[in-house]
Amino acid sequence: MGGGLLYMNGQVHRSVRGHLRTNKLMSMRIVVTGGSGKAGRAVVSELGQAGHDILVVDRVRPKDGIPFLLTDLTDYGQTVDAFYGADAIVHLSAIPAPRIYPDAVTFRNNMLSDYNVFQAARQSGIKNIVWASSETVLGLPFDTTPPYVPLDEEYPGRPESAYSLGKYLSEKMAEQYCRWDPDLKIFGLRFSNVMEPEDYERFPSFDLDPTIRKWNLWCYIDVRDAACAVRLAVESPLKGAEVFVIANSDSVMDRSTSDLMAECFPTVPFQREVGEHEALMSTGKAKQMLGFEPRHSWRNR
Repeated sequence: MGGGLLYMNGQVHRSVRGHLRTNKLMSMRIVVTGGSGKAGRAVVSELGQAGHDILVVDRVRPKDGIPFLLTDLTDYGQTVDAFYGADAIVHLSAIPAPRIYPDAVTFRNNMLSDYNVFQAARQSGIKNIVWASSETVLGLPFDTTPPYVPLDEEYPGRPESAYSLGKYLSEKMAEQYCRWDPDLKIFGLRFSNVMEPEDYERFPSFDLDPTIRKWNLWCYIDVRDAACAVRLAVESPLKGAEVFVIANSDSVMDRSTSDLMAECFPTVPFQREVGEHEALMSTGKAKQMLGFEPRHSWRNR
């Protein structure tokens, strides 16, 4: 039926009322910054299929004729203009990792963009912001061992690079914006390493040397599940500043999780028992508050 309505004798047919509730009454005009990137493309598809109207704001034009505005988010005026008429912002645009650019460039670009997005949304009366934080806030690449596993949102951030420092400070900035305005929602999603299905061909090779992927405790997030997490976050009625770990339920390894920890981090305590291939980044908070449940695994490729 797509996003259309089915009427019979002037009434909405009973069988489509649930569809109407989720796709029509909740339909939003959503600006997706960075919508041309790896995660951005999946997010645009997920939100579009859910019935939302999308505008991609990026420096790269998306494919498939999606509405697009070429925008530099480090320019506040351009950011305000791009957000005109939006109900919600999904902010994915950033330099995506350390050491792509010099540290000062990464920090300036990402911090200034985050500030402009939060401030422009506030000035425009937009109360719904979901943005891409990062697993790196948890202390990656764990040259200093993590305090415990599975990792969660409970211990203070431990940024170890200019990139992760920017993400950490933006999380703190979000807290202050939501303190100023209790009706505001700013949800930061601490995405693990985003993977597309074609990336899974490489995964069996990781078992040859577990240290190759110890930098993020052998975790990942399927791009389709990352997109689902964004949709759940932007559709959530909850308010305030929150951060959520977003990772798959399983690791990238065929070796057991307990064996990997014994070899690479033998002194790190477990908070609880874990499954044979269970991921060591917990999505318990996202499951409880957003209803997030990863559905895709490299093991089913």
